[in-house]
Amino acid sequence: MIEEALRPYIRDIVDFPKPGIVFKDITPLLQQPELVKKAVDEFVRRLSCTQIDVIAGIESRGFLFGFLLAQAMNKPFVPIRKQGKLPFHTVSESYKLEYGQATIEMHEDAIQQGTRVLLHDDLLATGGTVIAASKLVEKLGGQIAGYTFVINLEFLQSTGRLTRFSDRIISLLSYTE
Repeated sequence: MIEEALRPYIRDIVDFPKPGIVFKDITPLLQQPELVKKAVDEFVRRLSCTQIDVIAGIESRGFLFGFLLAQAMNKPFVPIRKQGKLPFHTVSESYKLEYGQATIEMHEDAIQQGTRVLLHDDLLATGGTVIAASKLVEKLGGQIAGYTFVINLEFLQSTGRLTRFSDRIISLLSYTE
């Protein structure tokens, strides 16, 4: 099973980026090319019945598997970046963080009306960033076809926050505490 294969390659970094947080580091996983390929293949398998036009990855770690997934599924890839990082005309969405506010952007021509978008990020925690990304897609007339995450911090109970956009939520590895 993919979950047992991935778990040893996720490193816990205690008190990063601030005290009380246990950061889930996927860098050891990225050093295992065969396992990365198995993870991408598992996403593709689980998405086989999902209609997808475009895959969007959320900066920055969402670019890693998001782009590989787009390549494996022969779909265009759209980067969703932090404010001020994209060179063309953008649409933006701001959202609250526990310590302030952040803004993400996407090129205004990245998707068209009715485009079915799969959103990918490496980790689902509180869901704030992915909800903001979902709103960006909707601003451009797109539809959320689903979500993929390498890791879901289930104990934060964020999947329920995403279901208003799509109930197709796939994660390869879950943590319950």
